Amino acid sequence: MSNNSNEFVKQVAEQKYEFGFTTDVHTDIIEKGLNEDVVRLISQKKGEPDWMLQFRLKAFHYWKEQQEPRWGHVHVPPIDYQAISYYADPMAKKPSGNGKIDPELEKTFDKLGIPLEERLALSGNTAVDAIMDSVSVKTTFKEVLREKGVIWRLGAAVSGHGGAL
Repeated sequence: MSNNSNEFVKQVAEQKYEFGFTTDVHTDIIEKGLNEDVVRLISQKKGEPDWMLQFRLKAFHYWKEQQEPRWGHVHVPPIDYQAISYYADPMAKKPSGNGKIDPELEKTFDKLGIPLEERLALSGNTAVDAIMDSVSVKTTFKEVLREKGVIWRLGAAVSGHGGAL
């Protein structure tokens, strides 16, 4: 590969992505770090039953005893688990009781060409889960998902990913 090609690739890789944008929505974020208090706070914020908190605490203590794997010929720097925030809820500030989503979030769906309300009207019986930055911010069709065991229901042991929506 010629030097010109390398320079072009480097120039393209370093330029700002011109199509990107951000959405300014209120987000409830727990401070960085992981300890028992953080596990308890996350469980409380999600409205989980006590048995789930106990399960999470037991898993946390088990995780603390584990050692990071050391595979041959793989050089990965150590992970600083205390430099990570383990909870962010972009919908913590609920919109006024009209059932609408945050106006800023709605603008984002419009920019992406997939307004959530229109999509729901067309589908009628399809569950839609809107994900922003790896966080579920809006899930529709909740009752059917609960019946199928996909969403946690307070006091009920159901299968699924455990998200309290």
